[in-house]
Amino acid sequence: MKFGILPLAALALTGCATVPPSTDGIARARLGQTVYVDGPRVTPLAVLEDSRCPMNARCVWAGQVRLSVRIHLGSGGQVREIVTGKPIPVADGTLELIEVTPDRMTGEKPFPKQNYRFGFSFMGGL
Repeated sequence: MKFGILPLAALALTGCATVPPSTDGIARARLGQTVYVDGPRVTPLAVLEDSRCPMNARCVWAGQVRLSVRIHLGSGGQVREIVTGKPIPVADGTLELIEVTPDRMTGEKPFPKQNYRFGFSFMGGL
């Protein structure tokens, strides 16, 4: 029985797939999933804080999400902390955590960590 090398190579690469950004320009990923963000690749590692105001409540402060991420750049990667709405310098631009879902709701049990989805954007330099 003969197998071509192309099908075997495609099969080997399926476990290494990076999720491409969506058509709206936001690159979304789950915890542990790597996503391409217009230059760097980003892997959300852990939720450090989720103090967002629930959608069905009134709050003095909107809250924030702090996230540990691995940022992959060409030759290597680094683990950094990123906070919603606060861009961090990466290579020749800035990386921002712009979206976190699902929204929190008062009166509901906290959702499992695997339900989180994170949206990133990268504003390149020159």
